[in-house]
Amino acid sequence: MFSHDRIWSAIDALAERHQLSPSGLARRAGLDPTSFNKSKRHSADGRERWPSTESIAKVLDATGSTITQFMEFLRPGAGSGAVPESAFPSQGGSIPLLGFAQAGAGGFFDDGGFPAGQGWDVVEFPAAPGTKAGVYALEIQGDSMLPLYRDGDVLIVEPGAQVRRGDRVVVKTTEGEVMAKVLVRQTPRNIELLSLNPEHPNRTFELSEVEWIARIIWASQ
Repeated sequence: MFSHDRIWSAIDALAERHQLSPSGLARRAGLDPTSFNKSKRHSADGRERWPSTESIAKVLDATGSTITQFMEFLRPGAGSGAVPESAFPSQGGSIPLLGFAQAGAGGFFDDGGFPAGQGWDVVEFPAAPGTKAGVYALEIQGDSMLPLYRDGDVLIVEPGAQVRRGDRVVVKTTEGEVMAKVLVRQTPRNIELLSLNPEHPNRTFELSEVEWIARIIWASQ
C-alpha cells in the first residue's frame, strides 16, 4: 500500500537522482517551485496533502523517467538517494557511445539503426538482467534539445523497440539529420514529431525520408 510518506520520499529520491532539490524538480516540471516543499505536505490543521497524479506525470515527463522507475522508489527501504535498477539500461559492461554530429555522418549504423562499423567510443553502465541487444548511447551536442536535454547529456537508445505516441525518440533521416523528438503521430505514410525545444519547429516526414527511428529508454541528466 502506498503511504503518504513513501510518495513524498519517492519524489525526493527522484529529485536527488537528477541532482535537483524538490523545488528544482518542481520548477523543471513547470510547477510552482514550492509545490514539493516539506511545508506543503501537510495542511495548516495537520491533514496530509498528497501530490496530484498530474504533478507526478509532469515530473516524470520533465526528467525522462518512467512510471516503473518511480514505483521502484516506492519500495520499502528505497528512500531518498536510492537509484532504482530500472533507471539503468539492462546491459552490463560497456555499450557503444557516439555524438549526434558523428551519428549523422554515416557508417555507424546498419539499416535497422543498430550499431555497426568502426569509430564508436564506449560508456560504462551497471549490469542488470534482461539485456536487450543493440542498446547504445548518444551524447547530446549543442542546445537544440533544451530545456529537457542539455549539452553533454547521454541518451540511451533501443533500436527496434516498438514506439508509441508520446515516446521520446531519436530519428535519423535519409539526408543524414539526427534528432531527438517526441513522437506525436505515426501513420503508414508519415511521422509527426514534436520538438523538445520550443524555439525549434515541429517536424513531419514521409516514412520514405526516415532511415530509422529508435526509442529513448533513459537519459543521464
